[in-house]
Amino acid sequence: MKNISLLFILTAVFFSCKKEATVTSINDPITTKVDSLLAIMTLEEKVGQMNQYNGFWNVTGPAPKEGDAAARYDDLRNGRVGSMLNVTGVEEVRKVQKIAVEESRLGIPLIIGFDVIHGYKTISPIPLAEAASWNMELIRRSAEVAAREAAASGINWTFAPMVDISRDARWGRVMEGAGEDPYLGSLIAAARVTGFQGDDLSSPLTIAACAKHFAGYGFSEAGRDYNTVDVGTSTLYNTILPPFKAAKEAGVRTFMNSFNILNGIPATGNALLQRDILKGDWDFSGFVVSDWGTIDEMISHGYAKDGKDAALKAIKAGSDMDMESYHYLNHLKELVENGAVKEGLIDDAVRRILRLKFELGLFDDPYKYCDPEREQEIVGSDEHHAAVLEMAKNSIVLLKNENDLLPLKKEGLNIALIGPLADDKTSPLGNWRIAADDSTAVSVLEGLNAYDGNRITHRQGVKLIEGTPSFTRETLINTTDRSGISQAVAAARGKDAVIMVLGEHGFLSGEARSRASLDLPGLQQELLEAVYKVNKNVILVLMNGRPLTINWADKNIPAIVEAWQLGSESGHAIAQVLYGDHTPSGKLPMTFPKDVGQLPLYYNYMNTGRPNTNNPGEVFWSHYIDMENTPLYPFGHGLSYTSFKYDKLKISKDSIQDEEVLEVSFELTNTGERTGTETAQLYIRDHVASRTRPVKELKKFMQVILKPGETQTIIMTISEEDLAFYTDHNRWQAETGNFSIFIGGSSETSLDTSFYYKNNIF
Repeated sequence: MKNISLLFILTAVFFSCKKEATVTSINDPITTKVDSLLAIMTLEEKVGQMNQYNGFWNVTGPAPKEGDAAARYDDLRNGRVGSMLNVTGVEEVRKVQKIAVEESRLGIPLIIGFDVIHGYKTISPIPLAEAASWNMELIRRSAEVAAREAAASGINWTFAPMVDISRDARWGRVMEGAGEDPYLGSLIAAARVTGFQGDDLSSPLTIAACAKHFAGYGFSEAGRDYNTVDVGTSTLYNTILPPFKAAKEAGVRTFMNSFNILNGIPATGNALLQRDILKGDWDFSGFVVSDWGTIDEMISHGYAKDGKDAALKAIKAGSDMDMESYHYLNHLKELVENGAVKEGLIDDAVRRILRLKFELGLFDDPYKYCDPEREQEIVGSDEHHAAVLEMAKNSIVLLKNENDLLPLKKEGLNIALIGPLADDKTSPLGNWRIAADDSTAVSVLEGLNAYDGNRITHRQGVKLIEGTPSFTRETLINTTDRSGISQAVAAARGKDAVIMVLGEHGFLSGEARSRASLDLPGLQQELLEAVYKVNKNVILVLMNGRPLTINWADKNIPAIVEAWQLGSESGHAIAQVLYGDHTPSGKLPMTFPKDVGQLPLYYNYMNTGRPNTNNPGEVFWSHYIDMENTPLYPFGHGLSYTSFKYDKLKISKDSIQDEEVLEVSFELTNTGERTGTETAQLYIRDHVASRTRPVKELKKFMQVILKPGETQTIIMTISEEDLAFYTDHNRWQAETGNFSIFIGGSSETSLDTSFYYKNNIF
């Protein structure tokens, strides 16, 4: 059989089954091909397609002869593997693909997966930073660059985008998402899916995307990774699910389930999520892959008694591919043979997996992603570096700028550059950039030195971490070595300005990097205060993967720049902003708290039965006795080197009904002396509904470039779709009632008006 081509087999089976083909099969060639292949597969081969292995040996070396690696190698040769992850580079991919295609009975090609999160070799800003741009075209382009490089390196499937909404900055994986807002998160989810997949999955420069983690992972209790999630129906449908639905509507071909439980059931075994909502209500035609080992983890959750029970519950719930738990491979065949699992469930999962392989064009050419010349030409190209630089500049958020300390003059200044991250070329790459090479980011020192008109004196001040940082182990924070503080203070004394680059190392945020404290790690706060004592002209540049609690800095430091972890071109982007060659335009996608005791903290909260009455003598309302409820910096906040005025808010009518559209207009004026980009934001409030609604919800925004003194009339529209939510009647609809509209440059808006909506259908 190995000598008979798969194409010949499929052709023969196609004609033998043609009379029984459904209308769908006739109209859809891929369905016909999938059904034809499925008809000649053994049960064991079907289960094999549902099994994903991590790269288990160096394929450039000899094949393993004994042990676990040898067993996996035999599985690969025997058609018992449908996908592999963490095999990269065209040479490696070609070799594993050759085994699957040329040594197995049916020669079904592998899907090659990898965590391409914010770049492959050329690294873009971390996703949370990209979200701060509020620029969907730049975000789409960033994902496209990542896809091109990954595809050129043999990969055809990424485990991204992560579209989890999260309200708790303690959770390390906030760096991997789009922040706290479901509307902004939905737009970004669609942009990233479109960037990865393009408009033709069969192109050798696009890759299949994966919406993760389905669902609720961002609501892990106490911000602790892998922890329990306990949310109600309203939060699930109105906050958590919209970005996943947007990814599905954008055509995402795979979903990944999650580590957490939801309503007491692990997501991997949750039929409501996977069968009822995703494959039922949403009619999703792709497949669901487990996260790493989550089928096995159902045993630890106390939901499955052993591996066989875990496999049973996962397949019944709708999890199609097993990533690295082996329970499908070890137990599904037996479960089908003893009648515990219907083979139809297996067939459904395999159809979905095979469909993607046909869509990727792998059956036409299993080695289409394995062109070494294309890999050499595309990976790390100047075009890609230009794209990630543009993304990085637009991701920077100016949090504070007293006395117009920024932008800096380009000539004649004597500047001290201080901080453990100032000359770091690895940390700016951030977490989840596992294909990138260390020490390849442009440092802030290098970025500033690209401008030769000022004198730069650099001192580290303190180390941030001890030893060599690692994605795979704890990164130790320096809390004892103060030997460089005195040198930094001496360098700062008398300088025209001090740029301090502080924050988190790239490996202090990300998966398994939850933090109970969000202060500047280690001795950095001590360094900051020591330098400030001798020079008040401090510009704080933050490099971090999550919101931090920087109350002292906010009270004392005149200029604060949120620079996140900006990727390969980090230093150039930061220098161009500091010197004014790019005017900052970023807006926060996530609220900055004053203290971790406020967490979770988010702008679109529900009012309580005892909200703030603004009565100084009132005690019995929802608040803290030692701190205000308000954040340090609100969602949507971000300054510019110019200023903007919002004025003359108008609506086209006082009431609308059903499918009518409300036109909202206002004037936006650049009242400063520089051209700038402002992201004007529109929020609504539904005052009375069948489920309580947030005090504000972002519904529209628009980025506007204005010259000094220029005024533009901005028009946005509100429709029935914008007013809809998952109601107490368990359907997505807009309800009759009074609504407020808020307009401004952040969630702390400056203008408001109201209107009435009438639903004549329900």
